[in-house]
Amino acid sequence: MTKPNPFELTSTLVAIPSVSFEEAAIVDFLQERLDKIPWLETSRIGDNLISKTEMGKSHRLLLGGHTDTVPANNNSEPRLEGDTLWGLGASDMKGGLAVMLSLAESVPAPSFDMTYLFYAREEVAAEHSGLKEIDSSNPNLLDADLALLGEPTSGTVEAGCQGTMRFVLELKGERAHTARPWMGNNAIHRLDKVLTVLNEYKERRPVVEGCEYREALQAVRIEGGVAGNVVPDTVALTINHRVAPDRDLEEAEDFIRGLFLPILTPEDQLILVDSAPPAKPGLSNSMLASMIGKHDLQVQAKLGWTDVAFFDQRGIPAANFGPGDATLAHMQDERVTKPAIDSCYLVLKSLIENGL
Repeated sequence: MTKPNPFELTSTLVAIPSVSFEEAAIVDFLQERLDKIPWLETSRIGDNLISKTEMGKSHRLLLGGHTDTVPANNNSEPRLEGDTLWGLGASDMKGGLAVMLSLAESVPAPSFDMTYLFYAREEVAAEHSGLKEIDSSNPNLLDADLALLGEPTSGTVEAGCQGTMRFVLELKGERAHTARPWMGNNAIHRLDKVLTVLNEYKERRPVVEGCEYREALQAVRIEGGVAGNVVPDTVALTINHRVAPDRDLEEAEDFIRGLFLPILTPEDQLILVDSAPPAKPGLSNSMLASMIGKHDLQVQAKLGWTDVAFFDQRGIPAANFGPGDATLAHMQDERVTKPAIDSCYLVLKSLIENGL
């Protein structure tokens, strides 16, 4: 068996363009490699690949990662400088995909039954996610006792994730000529009280399973105004809320509505337009606890949202663990290093081969 080289494989994957909705070429490449592995059964659903062992083990570990990237920013070609690989998707998350494929090819006798999941369209709206496509077609393919997603975490375990909610707050006023503003009611001016609420918001920092999460409430978009000489009669403010996993979305929505209720009139509206649930850390899972303990891995809360929430909603503990620096994701100088990829590969290989 050829010794795996996940760093070299990362460069190969970066060279294959895979912007969201255009993942067919990279999926074809991955499928050709996976189909040659005799201990795996590979299914393709659209541009999603699911490769599984069926060895009758008592536990199943799922390693997952998305194949798509954001659009290129003069960084579509891989560039190697020593132990550093530069290029679109190097960190988010073709390094993680290379680790997964290398493990799939090099571990014929895992201690757990394995599922290697390569799914499409993570970088766009959740409604397009390849996970939902698989779930609609054959949800049993996603069953596992633990899911580890290879998002860039700099080799730490980022446990669970925070949920996200997007509200549009529409305030009403009354039009008038700007020469006689006292005859109207300026809806934009009414935002002063809203902004006071936002500025005085005290973030919650709950600790869940030893991980400190940090909620947030931010105005992210504003729309209003009629003309240069008209007092505006409406304004819309988009607000984003990040939700820690000790609350569900219903509790979080009630909390947000309670913050703004005192300053709203009956004509105003606070509309929830989009939401994605948080995920619990899942650190009590035996496989995850074993991996953390044996390698003395750092554990921290995931403050952003990732697809671990998809698995948590299905009752499957999930965490983020992958090479690369998340702060470099989507940047023009996105990059990943060989030591980061090799370290991630060896940690997961140890877990898969040696078990609990």
